[in-house]
Amino acid sequence: MSKAAYLRRYWQLYALLVLPLAYFIIFKYGPMYGIQIAFKEFNFFQGIGGSEWIGLEAFREVFGMRDFYLTLRNTLMLNFLDLLVSFPAPLVLAIMLYELKTVWFKKLSQTILYIPHFISWVIIGGIVYQVFGTQSGMLNNLVTALGFEAIPFLTDKNYWLLTYLLVGVWQSAGWGTIIYLAALTGINKELFEAAEVDGAGRLKRIWHITLPGLKPTVVTLLIINLGHMISIGFERPYVIGNTAVREYSDVLSTFVYRIGLESGQYTLATVVGLFQAVVGLVFVLGANFTSKKLTGESIL
Repeated sequence: MSKAAYLRRYWQLYALLVLPLAYFIIFKYGPMYGIQIAFKEFNFFQGIGGSEWIGLEAFREVFGMRDFYLTLRNTLMLNFLDLLVSFPAPLVLAIMLYELKTVWFKKLSQTILYIPHFISWVIIGGIVYQVFGTQSGMLNNLVTALGFEAIPFLTDKNYWLLTYLLVGVWQSAGWGTIIYLAALTGINKELFEAAEVDGAGRLKRIWHITLPGLKPTVVTLLIINLGHMISIGFERPYVIGNTAVREYSDVLSTFVYRIGLESGQYTLATVVGLFQAVVGLVFVLGANFTSKKLTGESIL
């Protein structure tokens, strides 16, 4: 069948791509026009086209800032620890849910675990302060009632880091299980039945059938997560963080907010954003190349 005949036969499928393509062109590729702000002394009244070119001067200024390297370190540290703690959690949770035999309990557990994903980080921040607050937090009220000293969950940088990671797991783990549960349904059930007949226990079935079946999904999600190592969401560190733990909570997204929106230095903010995009692309390509060499799995 020729390409023209194939296109005429399945034109409906191509028509379905129109809206997604329009979305990416308008909201993803269109804004790339603004990248040139990083190379200009941007003037709000003159616009992007009328602003004066300054070359790499803004890059030199950003790379000379101490706060830039502090926020870069914090971004990499928080994302790396999140990868170690939050990445395996949905996988373990999905396997546990998949192994449940009681249907009503399985559905109830999934619903409860999904709920935190739909809660705004502003609300989660309020919950965190109500539970972990040093003076009036529910947990510290219990600790002091038992005769112990209050634990500075939100004012000591090390305790804050632990709180940050645990809250992230609570908020994202349940929703992350959806992808793994979908992948688990694609594994041939006869493999589990045959293994059970051969005398394989539950742990052996998980190790030799479930995990290998999830390998492509795990590799894909790992590559995607590595691509986000240099970028980090604004809401979570901003809402949970405070000045007492700024040494750990100040990240690139909050740095861009301060110099861009609060200080009006749009050129410097664009430089940081462009830096994140380029390094993120390098991370994705590097992770994909390494994965292809080591495991044969690739998404690009």
